[in-house]
Amino acid sequence: MGERKEVFVTVGTTCFDKLVAAVDSEPVKAALFCRGFSHLKIQIGHGNYFPSKVSRQPGALEVDYFTFSPTIADHLKSASLVISHAGSESIFETLRLGKPLVVVLNEDLMDNHQAELAEELASRKHLFIARGPHLLAVTIERMDLELLVPYKPGEGEGDQINTSLKLTSPCEGSANKQEKGEGALISKSKAKKGTKKAAQRHQDRAAISLARGSEYDENDPLSSSYGNIPLEDLQSKFITGRTWTDVGELCAEMKGETVLIRGAAQAIRPTSKKIVFLVVRQSMSTVQCILVVTKDVISPQMVRFATSLSKESIVDVEGVISVPDKPITGATQQVEIQVRKLYCISRAVPNLPFNIEDASRSETEFKKAEESGEQLVRVGQDTRLNNRGLDLRTPANQAIFRVKSAGVNKGRQFLLSKNFVEIFTPKVIAGSSEGGAEVFKLDYKGKPACLAQSPQLHKQMTICGGFDRVFEVGPVFRAENSYTHRHLCEFVGLDVEMELKEHYYEVCDIVEELFVEIFNHLNDNCSKELEYSPKRLTYDEGVQMLKEAGVEIEPMGDLSTEAEKKLGKLVSDKYNTDFFILTKFPLGIRPFYTMPCYDNSEYSNSFDVFLRGEEIISGSQRIHDPEMLTKRAEQCGIDVETISTYMDSFRNATRLHGGFGAGLERIVMLFCGLNNIRKCSLFPRDPQRLTP
Repeated sequence: MGERKEVFVTVGTTCFDKLVAAVDSEPVKAALFCRGFSHLKIQIGHGNYFPSKVSRQPGALEVDYFTFSPTIADHLKSASLVISHAGSESIFETLRLGKPLVVVLNEDLMDNHQAELAEELASRKHLFIARGPHLLAVTIERMDLELLVPYKPGEGEGDQINTSLKLTSPCEGSANKQEKGEGALISKSKAKKGTKKAAQRHQDRAAISLARGSEYDENDPLSSSYGNIPLEDLQSKFITGRTWTDVGELCAEMKGETVLIRGAAQAIRPTSKKIVFLVVRQSMSTVQCILVVTKDVISPQMVRFATSLSKESIVDVEGVISVPDKPITGATQQVEIQVRKLYCISRAVPNLPFNIEDASRSETEFKKAEESGEQLVRVGQDTRLNNRGLDLRTPANQAIFRVKSAGVNKGRQFLLSKNFVEIFTPKVIAGSSEGGAEVFKLDYKGKPACLAQSPQLHKQMTICGGFDRVFEVGPVFRAENSYTHRHLCEFVGLDVEMELKEHYYEVCDIVEELFVEIFNHLNDNCSKELEYSPKRLTYDEGVQMLKEAGVEIEPMGDLSTEAEKKLGKLVSDKYNTDFFILTKFPLGIRPFYTMPCYDNSEYSNSFDVFLRGEEIISGSQRIHDPEMLTKRAEQCGIDVETISTYMDSFRNATRLHGGFGAGLERIVMLFCGLNNIRKCSLFPRDPQRLTP
C-alpha cells in the first residue's frame, strides 16, 4: 500500500469508550483496510479514558493513539476520512474542510440534543451516518467515496450526492424525500438535473449559513435574535448608543432589568433539546445565562445555535435578570440572565490548545484527586506559555496580574506622597550599568551598546541634576544563564534613588514603610496573609545564625539560594516575620558604585531585603566621590570610558545619596506563594524563551 491514507477519529470528551471500542474492532479495521486506508489515528480527549484500555490487536492498519493534540486542525487536513460522534465540535471544522465524515449515532453515545444536532447535519452532502457503533463497519463498506465531492457554495448545479446517505440534496429540499421516500437512493445523474433556481437557492442558503452560523435557519421567525455577527458590522460601522453592563456588576437588585453583556463562553451545557445553560465570563466574573425554548421568544434553532458555540467564543448576550431560589455554584454572580438575544462576535477554534477548566485547577484539587485515585489533566508550563493569550484567561492568572498592578500602583502612590518624582530613563546605553558579563550587547548605528541592566547610572545622574528623590518602574535586562524558578532575563524593576542626610539606613526606612504600605493594601484584598513586621540583621549576624544551624557559608561570600531559604526559616521561627533586611554585606560581592564602610573597607553600606526566604530588593549608599568611584570601577573590571558621562556627573559636586532596586515579579511570586517567577511575568523572557 504505497499512498498513505489516514483515518482520523476525534472522540472529544464524552462517552468515547464505546466509540473507540467500535473503531478499534476487527470488522471496522478490516473494512477500512479494504477501502484502501492505511493508518488509523485515534484522539482520546480530556476524560478518564486512557490509551492502555484500547485493545491493540494486530491488524492490517497502523494504529496510533494520543490523548490530546493542540494541532488537531492539521490532523483533520491530512485525513482522508474522519470518524466522530455527534457531540464533537470537530464536526464543523471537518465539514468546512470538505472532508468525508462518518458520524456515529447511538443513544448510549450522546444525549438527545446531540442526536438532533447530528440529524440536522445530515443535510450536508459529504456526511455519512452510522446509526450505532454496530453499524459502523457496514457504513464504511457501503459508503461511495467516488461520488463524494467537497461542498463549495456556488456549485449548486454540479453538486454530486452521496448515495449511501439515503438523503436528498439541500438543493432539492424535502419534497424529494416525500416523493422518493426516506430510504430512496439518488444517483449522480439525477443530482445534476437540479434547476438553476434550486442552485441559486442553495447558494443563497450557503452564504447565509456562512455569515450567520451553521445553525442559522432562514425560516425561523426569530432568526434575527441570534447568529454570528458579520465582520463588516464589527469594523466600527455603528454607534448604537446601547448600554453595556459589566458582568461583575450584575446583582439581585437588578432583578427584572434587561441587560446587555459581552464575554467569553466559558461553559455550554445543554440539558435537553429545549434548554441550554451558557456561562459567560468577563475578566474574573461569570454569570449563568439560560435559553429555554419559548414561543415567540426562544426557538429550537436558537438553542441549537447556542449549543454549537465553541468554548471561549466571544458572545453578546441580551436578556432579563432573574434571581434563583438556590445559590449558584457555577458562576460568581448570584443572578441568572434569561436570554432573549445571542450573537457570536468571534468564534474560537473547536479544539483549543488546552481546556481552560484543566488550566484553572489548583494544586489542592490535584492533591485531592490523587488521594481519591482520580487522574486529572495537568496543563504543563511550556504549553501554557506557548499559548499565553489563552492561559491568561484563567482566574489565577487574572488574580496574579491584578495583584501586581495593585502593588505597583500602591507603591507609586506612597512614593509620590513622600515627594519622590517618577522618572523614565533610557534602556539602550553605551556600557554596563551593573558590571559583570550579564549584559545584552547590540549594535547601535555602528557603535557598541547594550540593554540597561538597571536604571542605576541615570538615577544617580538625576540626583546629580538636583532632584532630591526619584523612582522608576520599567524593564530591566539581565543576560544571565540562570535556569531557576526565580530568574528572568527581562523583568519589571522598581528602582528608587534619594538624597541621604546622614546614613544609608534612611533608605532602609523608606523600604520598610513602602512595603508595609503595599503589603497592608494587598492583604486587605488577598487571602494569603503575610507576617511582615520588619526585622534588621547584619550580614555577619545572619551568617552566624546559619552556622549555628549547621549551614556552612563561604567566608565573605554571597548567600546561596538554599542558604537564603534556610535563613528565612530561621528568622521566621525566631522573630515571627517573613520580611527582614540584611545589612553591611562584604564589599567584594556588591556593585562598583557601592559605598564602603567607614570602619572596615571590606564591608559595604549595603543591604538586601528578603521575603519568605528569598531576596527581593538590593540597595546601598552610593559612592559620590569621583576619584573613589573611578577606582572602584577599575577594580571591578569596568571600562570607565563607556560610562564617562556618568562619571563626569560627579565632578560637578553631588549630594550623598542611596537607593535600591526591586524585581516586581519576584515580589508577587513570593507574596502569592507561587513556585515559579514565570507565572508572574505577562510574557516571560528567560534563556530559552523569546516568544510569544
